Amino acid sequence: MFQQQEQMDVNKKSALQFSLYAITSGSSNMYGQSMVDVMEQAILGGADIVQLRNKAGSRAEIMEQAEQLRRLTKRYQVPFIMNDDVSIAKEVGADGVHLGQDDLLQTSVYEARNILGDNAIIGVSTHHLDQALAAQHAGADYIGAGPVFATPTKPGRAAVSTSYIQQLAQRVTIPFVAIGGISLDNASEVLLAGAYRLCAVRAITDSAEPRAVCEQFRSLMQQYRLPPKWMICNGVRREIYAVTIEQLIDELTISEKQKHFVVELNKEILPRSRWSEPLLTEEASVELITFVGGG
Repeated sequence: MFQQQEQMDVNKKSALQFSLYAITSGSSNMYGQSMVDVMEQAILGGADIVQLRNKAGSRAEIMEQAEQLRRLTKRYQVPFIMNDDVSIAKEVGADGVHLGQDDLLQTSVYEARNILGDNAIIGVSTHHLDQALAAQHAGADYIGAGPVFATPTKPGRAAVSTSYIQQLAQRVTIPFVAIGGISLDNASEVLLAGAYRLCAVRAITDSAEPRAVCEQFRSLMQQYRLPPKWMICNGVRREIYAVTIEQLIDELTISEKQKHFVVELNKEILPRSRWSEPLLTEEASVELITFVGGG
């Protein structure tokens, strides 16, 4: 068994900058490739976070798979997330756990954090905005959003569509990853809706060439948006895609009627003539100070 760890194997802040999330599906695929081989190819192709999901296996089987993936992800310095089971996550030294809505009835985000430690990555599945905001308020590090499209991995679960992705892009301040029926054929729709992170299951695991599929996903993602950056915006630390103040205003969906304000960038007033300049960098601090005219 792995020794329990006081700290995770990857830096939490950098780990949450992931783009392509790979999740296991069975002990092998239809081409005879083992789960570990498929995940290794996925990592080599650009998957930068891996989750073990096994809803049907015995605890001994899941434990063995978790240990195998822990070794693999340690070798490549990729975050390893355990689905559902906090105890196995702790026992194998996983970097975190992903909790579904049903799991939250048994183990809250707070309880999972107490078990795994402050450095643990806690993800929560969500299917509508209320759940997303609740997860954010509870202290989740990221949320899963889906299923975006109908998928056999979530039988009986209605697709949330890209409209939910648009809502999240506007309303949540923690990272979110789009999941559910995402393939190379429809990924562009999800990216256009505002997602930066994608999760693929069958598109990767059912492929004869998982590495090539992941490379294509990463290439497609690079076409649609730059990586987000962490900034302080009106006192709240959040992920921002914008590089100019004008883009930031659009990203925050501020209406024309609300655009009467002064912009303070890194504690200095920024004149309106510079709002189109690419000045927003990692850890910048922006204050949009609303003012009301008299008369």
